[in-house]
Amino acid sequence: MPIPDFQSVMFPLLMHASDGNEHSVAAARDAIADKFELTEAEREERLPSGSTKTFHNRVAWAKTYLERACLLTMVRRGVFKISARGKELIQESPARIDIDFLKRYPEFAAFRKQSSDAESKSDASNSPTTATPEDRLKDAHAELQDALANDLLLHIREAHPSFFESLVVDLMLRMGYGGPRDESGFVTSYGSDEGIDGIIYEDALGLDVVYLQAKRWENTVGRPEIQKFVGALHGKRARKGVFLTTSSFSSEALEYVKTIDPRVVLVDGTRLAHLMIENDVGVSTAKNFAVKKVDSDYFEGE
Repeated sequence: MPIPDFQSVMFPLLMHASDGNEHSVAAARDAIADKFELTEAEREERLPSGSTKTFHNRVAWAKTYLERACLLTMVRRGVFKISARGKELIQESPARIDIDFLKRYPEFAAFRKQSSDAESKSDASNSPTTATPEDRLKDAHAELQDALANDLLLHIREAHPSFFESLVVDLMLRMGYGGPRDESGFVTSYGSDEGIDGIIYEDALGLDVVYLQAKRWENTVGRPEIQKFVGALHGKRARKGVFLTTSSFSSEALEYVKTIDPRVVLVDGTRLAHLMIENDVGVSTAKNFAVKKVDSDYFEGE
């Protein structure tokens, strides 16, 4: 039978995890391929880019969408399990799970809105028949970027905390902060930072300094943590600080930094991951697609 599209994979994937145990993505792929009775050739078929197998790609996207709807939970890289919400949905015995079905969940609706401007418009304007090929390409690229950002955060959370401290220094330097010297940015001694994880010298003499704190957290960062960082900045007589985390900030923390001196910028996990993508930190280009148009100048001399 033909290789199923990723929406057709969603319900079988959720059912595969319905026992409540942890499941590897590799084992799930094999089980679902067996369910759809895919031939060996169909299992080995690759995308036109040749970068990955078609069925693997569709299972991965089905898993991503189910996670965005909070029906599946990522345990660690390559391993997932069903969530409490997913168990509740199984009890409803839906005939099919697809994008329209998942829109009932606010987390998924927010994800779709963020990844595609077209999703925030009316159903009519969101129809594939009204979207231009350029619009669809833009939306697909945004969706790929969001999935990559999510994968980046997963890798960071699995790494040692000291790696995260090095990462944020690398990111700041790649973004253009720091002077011309090789030692314009560095990580403080791990475990003895007194609230400062990294330092960026913005000029050759070190007269203008940015202090960094990196929190590899899953819980929300609250105002008390920011206050500790500000205290450390005061101890350095610093005027600039950046607090970066893999999670998010509470509303109290966000309001607090608007009223204080020194100047403190908060970078949450979503922004962190997208800054890494924009500045090529921890990512590489998988495939380039050239969009060409007619060269009018070529034909003018006809």
